[in-house]
Amino acid sequence: MIICAGNNETFDFATPMGVGMIETTLNLTRLCLFDKPEFLLFVGTAGSYGDAKIFDIVESKTAANIELAFLEKNAYTPLENVISTNTTNTQDIIINSSNYISTNIELTQKFLRLGVGLENMEFFAVLSVAKEFNIPAGGVFCVTNYTNTEAHADFIKNHAKAKELLTKHVTKRIKELTQK
Repeated sequence: MIICAGNNETFDFATPMGVGMIETTLNLTRLCLFDKPEFLLFVGTAGSYGDAKIFDIVESKTAANIELAFLEKNAYTPLENVISTNTTNTQDIIINSSNYISTNIELTQKFLRLGVGLENMEFFAVLSVAKEFNIPAGGVFCVTNYTNTEAHADFIKNHAKAKELLTKHVTKRIKELTQK
């Protein structure tokens, strides 16, 4: 099953789950309880902490939930904050999730040093629910912006093209898989 966030980030081939970690967790859990999918593929946009370029397509099976306060040593968590459905030895770009969009480039550079490359509001929730229900899962992302003071303006400017690129990429991948 292919899923996406919702609101203005929808795709003809994907079922919307909600924006942010809470809506996504609630709606995806409800879906899994009543009609458990065999596989989950999340499709969405992401902000880059610096290495990935605008309009890059990134596939990953690893997500984190690391807040900016943690980077400044102003917070800690007793909870698991990195989750992966990757069963291969290949290294994923880690996608960080928060209900906030990062705009402080000095802080977000610290994510790169931790091996975290992108941020997307929903992906940690998707992998958390997938893990709970023992469902293989992954994500495909198109970079719309860097995590800086222009993050929102760049997201708005690049969102439509990113959705087009994601649609082409996912459609191509589906075609490749169905021809095997």
